[in-house]
Amino acid sequence: MKVGILTSSRADFGIYLPLLKRLAANPEFEMKIIAFGTHLSGFYGNTAQEIINNGFDIDYKVESMLLTDSSNAVATSIGLTILKFADFWQNNSEDFDIVFCLGDRYEMLAAVIAGVPFQIKFAHLHGGEITLGAIDNVFRHTITLASAYHFVSTEVYAKRVADIIGSSKNIYNVGALSLDNLGSVELFTFDGFKTKWNVDLSFPTVLVTFHPETVAFEMNGIYTDELVAALKQLDEYQILITMPNADTNGNLIRQKMIDNFGKQDNVHLVENLGTKGYFTAMKYCSFLLGNTSSGIIEAASFSKYVINIGNRQLGRECGVNVIHCKIDKNEIADAIKKVERLPKLDGKNIYGKGDASEKVYDILRKLIKAG
Repeated sequence: MKVGILTSSRADFGIYLPLLKRLAANPEFEMKIIAFGTHLSGFYGNTAQEIINNGFDIDYKVESMLLTDSSNAVATSIGLTILKFADFWQNNSEDFDIVFCLGDRYEMLAAVIAGVPFQIKFAHLHGGEITLGAIDNVFRHTITLASAYHFVSTEVYAKRVADIIGSSKNIYNVGALSLDNLGSVELFTFDGFKTKWNVDLSFPTVLVTFHPETVAFEMNGIYTDELVAALKQLDEYQILITMPNADTNGNLIRQKMIDNFGKQDNVHLVENLGTKGYFTAMKYCSFLLGNTSSGIIEAASFSKYVINIGNRQLGRECGVNVIHCKIDKNEIADAIKKVERLPKLDGKNIYGKGDASEKVYDILRKLIKAG
């Protein structure tokens, strides 16, 4: 089976990793990686190097990212990515029996939409989910409609995919693929992490990741100011902030973080921790604060509480470890006090047990046998 992997960012590559290792180890599969999006942008850290560092070749590169993040720039990037992938699929569609796409990014949507006229058989990971505070719903559900196979993370999402496509065919509830990394990625030691990022995780640490809300994006400046005000009150914690992704107003948030915390001793700003670094930070932090899907999906497996702020992740299934609050400095402060009083978690996760890559792999092998 000739398998293509569409990867547009450090985030989706980290999630793919367990599956890539399984496919690469089996001669029944010929795997080729298609890198595009922020992977190829110097502004976002040239994260394509992370693919190479993990022992994989980049078989194809498709460049289409703009450096700005306005609504016009995002729309233009979608159009440009479609144009670039129109040529790509024209020249390479015969190279693939199946092509994996993951999540809900606008770059991923564009790559997939361009493949529809070429009848590319897409396999979508993490379809059926809902994020009411982001325009990603449109992208995610459209990718679902364009895909032939669906690997979802819960039974609720499986039912939603069936509603979207009008069929229950080729829908597989495998759990969240990212959880497989928990057992396969060797985490940093305290000293190793400190050497790489100059952050000592032996101190009480809050792991913060805050992305823009892309439905009410005109509020992102106010929301960031509220978060900054809340963080400035956390004198008893060290704060580790990972920078936002390439959404509308992402640069606005990034600049506000730099302006407010660039010279503050107890706050560390990091562009990209990578899978190994991020999971290490998650394991040793006191709790997570922000609006990233990793807080919803992976944090429970580390027995970590998450203060999920705002509406970006609203609609996703959440475990008991997730505390929701508005993006308001006082409500955030109250949520932090609540987390500090809560009992220790047991590590149970509604998104699975870390065996999704094995399930996907087994399904692919059955597809091979079925012809």
